[in-house]
Amino acid sequence: MRNSSIVIAIAIAILAVSIWALANRPEQEPPWPDQIQGFSFSPFQSGQSPLEKKYPSEKELEADLKLLQGKSYAIRTYTVEDVLAKIPELAGKYGINVASGVWIDDDEEQNQAYMKIFLEEVAKNPNVVRAVVGNEVLLRKELTVEQMAGYLDQARKALKVPVSTAEPWHVWVKYHELANHVDYLAVHMLPYWEGVHIDQAVDYIIDKMNLLKSLFPHKPIVIAEVGWPSNGRTVRSAVASTANQAAFLRRFLYRAQQEEYIYYVMEAFDQPWKRHTEGAVGAYWGVYNDTRQEKFPFTQPIVPIANWYLLAGVSVLIALITFAILLIDSQTLGNRGRGFLAVLVFSTASMAVWVVYDYIHQYLTVGTVIVGLVMISGMVGVIVVLLTEAHEWAEARWIIRSRRPFQPVAIDDGQLPMVSIHLPACNEPPSMVMDTLDALAALDYPDFEVLVVDNNTSDPQVWKPVEAHCRKLGSRFRFFHVNPLSGFKAGALNLALSRTSAAAQIIAVIDSDYIVSPTWLRELVPQFKEPKIGIVQAPQDYRDGTENAFKAMCYAEYRGFFFIGMVTRNERNAIIQHGTMTLIRRTVLESIDGWSEWCITEDAELGLRIFERGYEALYISRTYGRGLMPDTFTDYKKQRHRWAYGAMQILRRHLFLLLFKKGSGLRHGQRYHFIAGWLPWLADGVNLFFNLGALLWSFAMIVDPLKFDPPLVIFSILPLVLFAFKLGKMFYLYRTRVNATLTQTLAASAAGLALSHTIAKAMVSGLITRDKPFFRTPKMAGASLLTQALTASMEEILLLAALLSAASAIALGQKMDTLDMTLWVTVLVVQSLPYAATLFVALVSGFPRLSSRLVDWRLRQKAS
Repeated sequence: MRNSSIVIAIAIAILAVSIWALANRPEQEPPWPDQIQGFSFSPFQSGQSPLEKKYPSEKELEADLKLLQGKSYAIRTYTVEDVLAKIPELAGKYGINVASGVWIDDDEEQNQAYMKIFLEEVAKNPNVVRAVVGNEVLLRKELTVEQMAGYLDQARKALKVPVSTAEPWHVWVKYHELANHVDYLAVHMLPYWEGVHIDQAVDYIIDKMNLLKSLFPHKPIVIAEVGWPSNGRTVRSAVASTANQAAFLRRFLYRAQQEEYIYYVMEAFDQPWKRHTEGAVGAYWGVYNDTRQEKFPFTQPIVPIANWYLLAGVSVLIALITFAILLIDSQTLGNRGRGFLAVLVFSTASMAVWVVYDYIHQYLTVGTVIVGLVMISGMVGVIVVLLTEAHEWAEARWIIRSRRPFQPVAIDDGQLPMVSIHLPACNEPPSMVMDTLDALAALDYPDFEVLVVDNNTSDPQVWKPVEAHCRKLGSRFRFFHVNPLSGFKAGALNLALSRTSAAAQIIAVIDSDYIVSPTWLRELVPQFKEPKIGIVQAPQDYRDGTENAFKAMCYAEYRGFFFIGMVTRNERNAIIQHGTMTLIRRTVLESIDGWSEWCITEDAELGLRIFERGYEALYISRTYGRGLMPDTFTDYKKQRHRWAYGAMQILRRHLFLLLFKKGSGLRHGQRYHFIAGWLPWLADGVNLFFNLGALLWSFAMIVDPLKFDPPLVIFSILPLVLFAFKLGKMFYLYRTRVNATLTQTLAASAAGLALSHTIAKAMVSGLITRDKPFFRTPKMAGASLLTQALTASMEEILLLAALLSAASAIALGQKMDTLDMTLWVTVLVVQSLPYAATLFVALVSGFPRLSSRLVDWRLRQKAS
C-alpha cells in the first residue's frame, strides 16, 4: 500500500471515529427523581402474553413490585384478567398506591364480567386511589360516548374513589361531553405518536395540558400515560431511541415537578408481546427492559451508545481491511480515487456495524432472527455491489496513467503472420453476409483467408448465394455448409478451426453482419509479436444507431460497457472476450481444445481459459468494425438473456479456479474483475426475489397493519442508496468517459434498466439449470409491432402494476406519518422503475418510425 493510501486511511479513520464520538457525545439532562409519581404497570415477562393467556405468577408480580418499591409512589393497571386482579392487594404490601384499571371493549358480556371483579377489588383495597374504566376505547372506536358513559356511571355509583376513562388529549377535546361522566380527566400524552420532535415534546405536553385546563376548568387532570419508546419506527420528527427516551423522561419529570402534575410514566417494563397489537414499537416503552434492567442512566449524562468506541473500533478495522483489499493491484489509482473509496468504505463499514448492533439489541424471536439474517445478508450484498461499482467508478475516472496503453507495433509485410478469418452464419440474410465478405476482401493485409461456416441453414436460397459469392471473391474465401452441426456457434468455429490453413498463425473471428475497417488486421495483428499475447480484442460497435429511436437507445447502452468497463478491465488484463472483432493466437486456441460447445457464451469462456493458462489480452478501444443491433426489443432481451445465462454457466464451471489459485494462472486482478464484473447481474437475480418478497410483505402490511410494520429504515435506505449510486455513476462516467449528452445518458439508462428482469431470470435459470438452447440474434428482421413488444414484456408490466398497486394501497390506506412507511413506499416505487423502463422501451420499439434524433445517436468517444 502506498504511503498516500496510509495517510488517506488514517485521515478518514480519524474522521469516522470523530463522527462516532460526535453522534455519541454525552448530554446532561435533569436527574431522575428519587421517587416518581407513578408507573404504568404491565407485568408480563419475556415469553408471556395476555393474547396467549400466559400470565405472570404471583411471585413474579411481587418481584416487580418490590423492584418499584421506593422508586414510585403508585402504579396504574389496565385489566383484572387472571392473576392481574391481585395487583392492588400485592402492591399494598410494598406501600404502593394503585390507579386500578379495567379493560373495556366491544364485548358486552366480557365487560360486565370484568366490571364485577374490578368493582370488588377496588372496594376492598384501600391503596387504590383512583379508578380507570377502559383504555382508549373511543380512540379505537369500539364503543360510543353514550355506551362508555354507562360503564363510567356504573363505576362512579359503586365506588368511593375518583373514576375516569383514559384517552389521548385530543379525544377529550373532541368528545367534550365525556367529561360529564368522570371525576377527573385521565389523559394520555404521547408526543412520539404525534410526530413531535424530542426537543419540543415536553413543551408540547405543557401546551396540551393548558388547553385541557382551559376547556375543563373544574376537572382535575391526571396524565395517565406519558412516555417515549426506546426503539421502533420514526414518526415524522419523532425518533425512537434509548437516548431520546431517557432525555424525554428526565426532562418531563423535571417539568412535571415544577407544574405539580400527577402522572404515570409509560411504562415500568418493556412488553415484547405488544408488538402484536401496536407494531414493533409497542415492545419498547419500558424504563426497564424485559429482564428488569435499567435501560438508561437516571442521573449520569446520556450517551446514545455507551460503548460506541468499541463499535467505532470494529468499523475502522473492517474498513481498513476492505480498503486494503480494494487497493490490491491499484498502483495507478490517483489519490482522489483512493480518497473516494476510503470515504465510501468507512461510511458503509460504520453503517453496517451500527445496523447489526441496533438489530441484535431488539427483542428477537425465531421469526425476527430469520428476517434479520436475511436482511443483514442482503445489506452485506448491497454493500459489496456498491463498493465494486465504486471501484470501477474510481478506476474509470481517477487513474494517473494507463498501465497497459495501446502501443502500435511496426512489422514489415514479409514478417506479418497469416490470419485465418472465421465467419460463422446461421440462416442470415444473404445480402448482409455478402456485404461483410466484401469488406473483408478489401482488407489491407498481405496474407489472410476467410472461412465461412454456414451451419444448420435448411433453405438453399439463403446459403447458396453466399457460397456463390465466396467463389466470386477468389481462393482466399472458402465456404462450408454443414447441416446438421451440433454446438451452435462454438461448433461452427471449431469446424472452421479444423479446416484452417496450416500456415495460419492467428485466428480472427467476426460476426456475419460486421463491416470491418481495411486497417483492422494490419494495425492489430502486429501485437502478437509479443509471445505472451493470446488475444487482441477490438470493441463491438454498430452502424445502425440512426435507424430509429429504439436502436439509438440500444446503441447508447452498449457503449457504456465497451468504452468504460472494458477499458477498466484491460488495465488488469481481465477483459471479457467478444465473439466478434477478436484475434486469437492459433497455438493457444488449439492448446485449450478450441471453443467450448457446452457454453452459450463461448467467447467469454474462451477468454477466461486463455487467462487461466497465463496469457495476456489487449483491448483497443478504437472501432475497427461495425455490425447490426437486434431489430426488436424481443431480440434485444434474448441477446442479453444469453449473455447473462452464459455468465452463470461460466461462473459455475470456473468458480473454484476464480476463488482459489491452485491450478490456475489467474492473477488477483483477473479474479476480481470476473467475479465483480458479473456481480451486478447476480444482484439483479437476487433483486427479483427481493421484489417478490416486498410484494408479499406489502400485502401483509395491507391486510394486517398492526402485525406487519414496514421494514426498518436502514433496510429501506440501502436499496435506494444503491440505485441512486449506480445512477449517479452512470451519469458521471457517461458524461466524462463516453462524452455522451444528457439525452443519450438517459436513453442508455432506460435501455439498461429495461433489461433488469431479463438478466434476473437468466441468472436464476443459470443457477438451477445446465443447458439452454443457443439463441442467435437476428439481424435485419424487420421492426417489431407494438403488440409483439408489449407481449414480450408482459411479466415486467405485471410486476410494474403489482409494485405500484402495493405502493398506492399503502400510501392511501395507511398513515404516512412515519419515515419507515414513507421510505417503504418509495422503495416500492423505485423498484418498479426497471419494469417501467421495460414498458417504455417496448413502446419505443413498437414504433419503428420514431426518429433517432429523439436520442441524438451521435456519441463522441472520448480519447483514451
